[in-house]
Amino acid sequence: MISSTSPGKLYIAGEYAVVEKGYPAIIVGVDGFITVSLEETKDMGSIKAYDNTPISFKRKDERLILDYRDNRLFYLINSINIVEILVKEMGKELKFYNLKVESELEDLEGKKYGLGSSAAVTISTIKVLCKFYGIETTKEKLFKLASLVHLKVNSNGSCGDIAASVYGGWISFKTFDKNWVLEKRANLTIKQLLDKKWPFLEIKRLTPPEDLNLLIGWTGRPSSTTILVDRVNKSRQDNSQFYKSFLEKSKACVENIIKAFEKGDLLGIQNGIMINRNLLVNMGQELGIQIETLGLSRLCDIALKFNGAAKSSGAGGGDCGIAIFNDKSNLEKLIYEWKKEGITHLPLKVYIEEELKSDQ
Repeated sequence: MISSTSPGKLYIAGEYAVVEKGYPAIIVGVDGFITVSLEETKDMGSIKAYDNTPISFKRKDERLILDYRDNRLFYLINSINIVEILVKEMGKELKFYNLKVESELEDLEGKKYGLGSSAAVTISTIKVLCKFYGIETTKEKLFKLASLVHLKVNSNGSCGDIAASVYGGWISFKTFDKNWVLEKRANLTIKQLLDKKWPFLEIKRLTPPEDLNLLIGWTGRPSSTTILVDRVNKSRQDNSQFYKSFLEKSKACVENIIKAFEKGDLLGIQNGIMINRNLLVNMGQELGIQIETLGLSRLCDIALKFNGAAKSSGAGGGDCGIAIFNDKSNLEKLIYEWKKEGITHLPLKVYIEEELKSDQ
């Protein structure tokens, strides 16, 4: 039995703008995980995910054949397919196995927290299969493999959640030129594409100030990033000048937050968080899309009451919000106020791999 674990993510700043190549975001990996375990079998395999009944699979012309109804398996199945294409490119023989997925990124009723479960299951699946088939991979190549999966399933995201789950810790991220990657994919092998430099892609580690305290609140209202990004993409066509202005303001805001990280300037980080919140709220109002729901608004306002800086995290429309403080003294009171408003405090911390802790 072999296994692989990947953390969830949280967007700190730069949402929506980050889907455009070259525009930065700040993201963290958090210590809620998806674990994929694998055990080799003969002639027939199975996939057991999210407490579902195991689904058997076989092969036809070296392709995975199975019947499933759960949309959450799209990412898992496409992760298997991308690795097995690479396996065949390397002249290795495909095998059978039982695959099991366990998630900490949803509640007991199966509602996702909005912590990047699709990215985490993609990465864990790819990692465990690479172990199984004896394929060595770097973090950059793991990011690229997972990004190819997400481009195939749905091409409107930035893949920043993948970067946070692969690298862990605090990172700044700029997405790659998706059109370039898709064009190259039509003419290159997977292995060749992994070895190429992807235009505009940039992933850098950030070191937070020692007195930075990050709190996460969940509104209990799941949202769909894909649907919200699609709606923004559609609405922005009729508001191109406004959207162009939003992109530039978001870029300036996030770059200033990154500089504040580099200086250890917590007040500068908090100020940038508040500016980014206003940019996102204004964009939603201009494009007729509710990014900051009533629950997220209350989450942020309560954080302000206790001298914190807060905003929605990710696409908004529900899911999580984040709050940043430099003083722990009022955090219990804040959590109590959140609870009265139906907001659940998620006691997650920023995840940093052991190999990185000595460097930070």
